[in-house]
Formats: sequence, structure tokens, C-alpha cells
Amino acid sequence: MSKKGSLLEVASVFFRMGAIAFGGPAAHIAMMESEIITKRKWMDRQHFLDLMGATNLIPGPNSTEMTMHCGHERAGIAGLFVAGISFIIPAVIITGFLAWLYGEYGTMPEVEPFIAGIKPTVLAIIAGAIYKLGKKALKSVELGILGVLVVIITLLGVNEIMALLGAGILWMLFYQVKTGIKPSSEDNKTKKGLLPLILLKAPLAISAKISTLKIFFSFLKIGAILYGSGYVLFAYLDAELVTTGWLSRQELIDAIAIGQFTPGPVLSTATFIGYQLGGFWGAAAASAGIFLPSFIFVLILNPLIPKMRKSKILGQFLNAVNIAAVAIMVTVLFEIGKESLVDWRTIVIALVSFIVTFGWKKISVMWVVLGGAGLGYLLHQIG
Repeated sequence: MSKKGSLLEVASVFFRMGAIAFGGPAAHIAMMESEIITKRKWMDRQHFLDLMGATNLIPGPNSTEMTMHCGHERAGIAGLFVAGISFIIPAVIITGFLAWLYGEYGTMPEVEPFIAGIKPTVLAIIAGAIYKLGKKALKSVELGILGVLVVIITLLGVNEIMALLGAGILWMLFYQVKTGIKPSSEDNKTKKGLLPLILLKAPLAISAKISTLKIFFSFLKIGAILYGSGYVLFAYLDAELVTTGWLSRQELIDAIAIGQFTPGPVLSTATFIGYQLGGFWGAAAASAGIFLPSFIFVLILNPLIPKMRKSKILGQFLNAVNIAAVAIMVTVLFEIGKESLVDWRTIVIALVSFIVTFGWKKISVMWVVLGGAGLGYLLHQIG
């Protein structure tokens, strides 16, 4: 494990990562594994897995929350905030600029050739992380079977959170029956600390009048209860903004599209919508509101994870959640593959990316992503 670092180092690493973090949460996690574990060795792979597994159980953008965990590991509580903000800022700036263009001209720059090149590149990055994290998470044949079951049920449409929780509880019960070990009082205390985060729920309220403060609180509510993918975010935003008349559904669709093809967390969609609702301060309020809960959740969760690992029973819960989290990455890889590999160009880019990722293991993911974008543009010109 590496020694503690400076806040400037943390800011530099995650700002750069946030500027090229295309492909969604699974790709972001893969990039972190490459940059933080393999290249910089800020923590061991087992602890990274524990953080990833536990973070999947709480609301919020999990890959962004993982940056906060990594920042905490490197530079303490200040590092947690610096890492999260640094990762979010590039997406917020880019999305804010696109929101201004949209407001002024009603159109977007032509970026599809570059995005078409990045999508198949992401497949190789995710596959590389699955290989390395999977080797660490696969501690027994039984856990391997559990992982396969999670892949199957998530491909069949079972909710990811339910799959993670179910795998953890099932494996913990199996371990207790197998060994006869019962939970200790310390285990129960740790579970009580974690449970409010996992089960957190809050109603979405309806606001009649738009103001900067109302924008902030609307997005704060969404950030506090958001589980799942960008499609879940779409449903929450639809309920909060479209049904109240704040936004048209077409404007919401445009905002979601912006969030999909900009780097960093898809929750930067909030910046775009906030700008449409209230200009610069609306964008700032929406961005702050939707990300603030994640900082609080990670601050609470981070000290609980080492306690879970020290416990025999809760350690087994983490083992199961870890293998389930890797299994879900396999499902995501399959789904992204179906969407991305649509013609000979994308297949060529994917093959080149796999060769580079697995053949030159020391190359930074930044160059893999930028190379995929450039290759996508060049192949697009061929016609």
C-alpha cells in the first residue's frame, strides 16, 4: 500500500480521470482500478473490492462515490471531498457549456463519430477490470457459482441492488450454517450503522414555483434516493420536473442525451437541466443538490467497511457482495457490447482496444480512450 499523498495529487488524478471518464459507472470503476490500484497502488485490491461492493448498496452515483473512497484512502477526509469534486467538475463544466449552446442555438456540436469510437473501447477497459478484480473476488468454487447465478438473474432483469443484497444475505446464511458461527454484538452494531444507508427512502415532493432554492432541494431529494442506472434517473427527473411543468419531456430527453455522451457521472445531467431552469445559478444549485448526498453517505460508510472486513460473518457478506459486483460488471459488459458492436468499424476498434489493454498493461486508460475516439473519427471519414 502506498504512503499518504497530497491533496494536489488527489485533485490532479481525479480531475484528469473525470475529463475522460466515458462509458458509465462500470467503465469508471475499471479506470480507477487501473489508475489507483495497478498504477499508483494507493490501496490493495481486496480493500478496493470491499469499497466497491459496499458502495453498490447505497444511493447515489456509485463510481463517483468510489472516487471519494479513493481520495479518503490517499489523503483522509479532505481527500474524500477533493477527489469527488475534482471528478465531478470536468463533467459539470462541459455539460454547462453544452447547456449554454443549447440555450443559445438549440443545437449540439457533432460529436457522434468520437463517441462511436469510445463505446467499443470501453468494452476492453471493463473486461480488463473484470479479469483483475474477479481473480481477487473469486475465493472459492462456491463463490464462483454465486457469481454465475448473479450474472444470470441480472441478465433476466432482476434489479441490481436486490441481486447484491440477496447474494450477500444468502452467502452469509450459508456460511453461518456451514460453520455454526453466530453474529457478535459488534457485528450487529456495524449492521445497524449500514442499514439506514441501504434502506434510505424519501418521497419526491412537487414544487409549484421555480427558484434557485427549489431547484437545489428538488435535486437534493433525487440524489438522496437514487439507485440504479441513468434510466432510473430519467424516471425520477420525469416525476419531479416534467409532471410539474418545469420541463418538457423533449427537453428532458435532450438533457439525458447530454449526460450520456459527456465524460464523468451521468448525474451531470442535473447541470444541463438546472441551466435551463435558472441559468448559471440554477445549474450550480442542481449540481450541488444532486451530488451532496453522496459525500455524506461515503463519509458515514467509509469507516464501517474495515469493521465489516474484520468480522467473520460480515466479512463473508462482503465476499459475496464483491463477487456479485464483479458479476454485475459482466452483465454490463454484455449489454454495452450489444449496443456498441453495431458494424465493422466498432468491431475493429474493440479488437484494437482489447489488444492494447491486455497486451500493453502499463498503458494509461486515458490513452486507450483518446485513441478509441480518434480511431472512431478516422473510420467514420472512410464512410
